[in-house]
Amino acid sequence: MTYIGSLDNTTIVRPVTFYINGFYNIPHAKYYYIFLCFVYTVTVLGNSFVMGVILLARALHTAKYVAVFHLAFSDVCGSSAFIPKYVLMFLFDNQYISYEDCLANMFFVFFFTTLQSLTLLALAYDRLVAICFPLRYHAIVTKTSMTVIIGVIWVIGMTIFIVLVGLVTRLSFCRSTTVDSYFCDHGPVTRLACNDISMNYIVAHVGVTTILYIPLLLIIVSYICIGIALLRISHGADRIKALKTCTSHLILVAMFYLPIVSVYITAIVTYINPNTRIMNSVLTQTIPPMLNPIIYTLKTNEILQSVKVLYSRAKLIFAKEGHTISNAMK
Repeated sequence: MTYIGSLDNTTIVRPVTFYINGFYNIPHAKYYYIFLCFVYTVTVLGNSFVMGVILLARALHTAKYVAVFHLAFSDVCGSSAFIPKYVLMFLFDNQYISYEDCLANMFFVFFFTTLQSLTLLALAYDRLVAICFPLRYHAIVTKTSMTVIIGVIWVIGMTIFIVLVGLVTRLSFCRSTTVDSYFCDHGPVTRLACNDISMNYIVAHVGVTTILYIPLLLIIVSYICIGIALLRISHGADRIKALKTCTSHLILVAMFYLPIVSVYITAIVTYINPNTRIMNSVLTQTIPPMLNPIIYTLKTNEILQSVKVLYSRAKLIFAKEGHTISNAMK
């Protein structure tokens, strides 16, 4: 069932709904969706914990933790844009999604992925300045400058994907409405169109290059510069200390970029079983946001120390309140 609109005197056929295909003939797939519910719960709790610690601990009110807070926020929003809808759709066999919801889902999934990617680039910039220009770090990387960088990231993400999704509205869907993916993915949706999709693919390639390949290249370049700067440090202990400040970020970069880039490259050079492609893509989108707060909490001394301070402060407050209540009852 479709409705017909008009654009520049051209008839546009838009479906009322799309059917999201998802996995094909996989036994016990519901256990996988239940696992994703667990992943989502840990993601929300873990990232909310990190955001709460950053807000409450004055020691973390720095430029670096403006970016860390934004990464945690992006992780929660990205997972919320994807996992609940995905799980409800497949766990309860309701795989139809309206045309408008499909485009909204496409925008928010890609938009928050963009925020995650470019925030990792912002954190690489922070480490680059901290190690290569330590004496000027606090003058260059301020809370104001980092907030401006975050604002620019939002503008870039919104611009790219408003254009990308806007171009989809110009497509006519007069054949199948079955999307061979696990969400309203841009490629599988546009391939269903009857009219010319060349502009859609150009914008999609520009988007992928802007949000994945260029940031990854810049991060690699920044760490080459960091490596050169570390080699110039004469004392081995100081070199290791400086390197340790980068380990949590390097782990996050590896977890985020390597699986995504691997999936894209593999899809280009060889055939991937659709079920394997879907499972790899889903895990690529869901596991890093779950692990990010765990890594930052365990590998970053500032957060660990702040958690200890907040715990001691809370323990002292509860002790005072308990003492006051006991005195009042006497």
